[in-house]
Amino acid sequence: EMRLVESGGGSVQAGGSLRLPCSVSGNRYSSFCMAWFRQEPGKAREGVAGIGRDGSTTYAASVKGRFTISQDNANRLYLQMNNLKPEDTAMYYCAANYGWITNAQLLHDYEYTFWGQGTQVTVSS
Repeated sequence: EMRLVESGGGSVQAGGSLRLPCSVSGNRYSSFCMAWFRQEPGKAREGVAGIGRDGSTTYAASVKGRFTISQDNANRLYLQMNNLKPEDTAMYYCAANYGWITNAQLLHDYEYTFWGQGTQVTVSS
């Protein structure tokens, strides 16, 4: 079974940057869709950025222009977060699915089968 492990979280001041890696192991196939989600206590999980099997990407409006999702040849997933704001504070999760997901659906959590345990990002003003 695919296992996802996030890292790179921490505390940063507003305007700062963080890079979150997500390592992948145990995958049965070499190609799959992946995405980053975030969740604050008591709030619904929110899709942040997604990348399809063809490499196409999609972003939530709240992070577009500040966050970049990418994937390396080993299928590790990354989220580069620049110009961070206090409202970006949340637990960040990476997720994956073997099936094809359209760009319009990449940020919907019900599309994903595999999830990491999360990494906390805290942005202070």
